Amino acid sequence: MASAVVVEELPLTKKSQFKVPRLQEAGLLVVIFILGLTFTIAGFTSGKQNAFLNLPNLLNSVATPASVYAIMAVGVTCVIITGGIDISVGSIFALSQLGAAYFLQELPNDAPAWKVLGVAILVGPGIGLLCGLLNGALVTGLRMHPFIVTLGTLSIFRGIANVTTRIKTLPSQGRTLPSAYTTELFQRLFFKEPNGAGGVRVMPLVMTVIVVLIGWFYLRLTIGGRELYAVGGNEEAARFSGLRVKLIKLRVYAISGLAAGVAGFVSLGRFGTVSTNTGTGYELTVIAAAVVGGASLTGGRGTALGALLGALIIRMIESGIYTPLHWPQEYSQIIIGSAIIVAVAVDRLSEFFRDRRLKRIGRG
Repeated sequence: MASAVVVEELPLTKKSQFKVPRLQEAGLLVVIFILGLTFTIAGFTSGKQNAFLNLPNLLNSVATPASVYAIMAVGVTCVIITGGIDISVGSIFALSQLGAAYFLQELPNDAPAWKVLGVAILVGPGIGLLCGLLNGALVTGLRMHPFIVTLGTLSIFRGIANVTTRIKTLPSQGRTLPSAYTTELFQRLFFKEPNGAGGVRVMPLVMTVIVVLIGWFYLRLTIGGRELYAVGGNEEAARFSGLRVKLIKLRVYAISGLAAGVAGFVSLGRFGTVSTNTGTGYELTVIAAAVVGGASLTGGRGTALGALLGALIIRMIESGIYTPLHWPQEYSQIIIGSAIIVAVAVDRLSEFFRDRRLKRIGRG
């Protein structure tokens, strides 16, 4: 009963309190527009062909790669809202892909499509969920800082992926994925350039929309989602109000791992192959997408839509540097790192001015 009262008092339950995330998301849309305009002008003034605003480029070089970032960023945003952090998502992403690819190769070549799809859906996200539960259990059970825990599991999961994979790249050594995995249906939905749909890889975009909608519904319209904001806003107050903080934290790390597993499944379907070094460095990109999308590293703020928009911004930067600007790809790492610092600095400044305004009102 006490937890129900707390949920009703959460700031985001009042309609007026939705203005802040809505303003942030509107600002992100403006940033996306400015980036697109900047890269367009740069492409026309560079004297080279500007392929950035080409529709196939926007869909296959921006939106589709961003789908993997966005799916994982939704899960990481849930963790950040509670005041935690998960830097192991890149390794979970790789381990889930390798695990799914291994089990797919164990199927007979004439396995039916329903069995192939069932294995791909269950194994990859299932591995991600187990990894997330392990992270959550270590954080809550040992009361260790989540950065330390996930830094350790980042190495552990990557090591498991390396030592349990007998071949460097899957599929190889004359073995391929089951024939059902390379039918026209799978080509259209997943990895190879489809004959229809205007060259668009459908499934990554569809999965991204589904994950973002689920994340939006969970965070905004459910009691469980409100509990995340309560824990991130004031963990001690949430605990004294009757919320089961440990269970909530375990849940968000499970969500983050599951999201990384889903992203691994989508990526495996898109490329049809996976390497042991896949996902290396993704943790920085995903956290950047969440932070740029409005998630506060101090906890208490973040949205699923913001995670999607942040992922699009990060991918636009990566693609724009290479396509219209023709700069070395390494420059994107500098810009992404700078984006994290700027986003955190803006967040801290906004908190500072908000606290000053509240103190001024209190004195008045």
